Amino acid sequence: MAQKVTVTLEDDLDGGPAAETVRFSFGGADYEIDLSKKNASALRKRLAPYIEHARKVSRAAQSHRAAGRTAASRQRSGDIRAWAKAQGLAVSERGRMPASVIEQYHAATGNAR
Repeated sequence: MAQKVTVTLEDDLDGGPAAETVRFSFGGADYEIDLSKKNASALRKRLAPYIEHARKVSRAAQSHRAAGRTAASRQRSGDIRAWAKAQGLAVSERGRMPASVIEQYHAATGNAR
């Protein structure tokens, strides 16, 4: 049995037919709204002065800024530090560990990265 599915966009402001989905970000949150051509144009017109004076942020910068350490990565760092100290290797209590220490840990324990 064949089916035909039709998706009709409805303007989220006035309930009429929408022409497009507009995506934007504000205050650290991403949004999307379905708008008619008229309402999409009005949104762009109202945002234009702000966009004109704003700085563009690359996707890479956004993902880097949002990236954080997970509990698992903190645990892994703690395991490596404890192993290194037991081996007599000098490692700091905080901050980045030398790549050579991490490589030695992986080689000695067989733990994958």
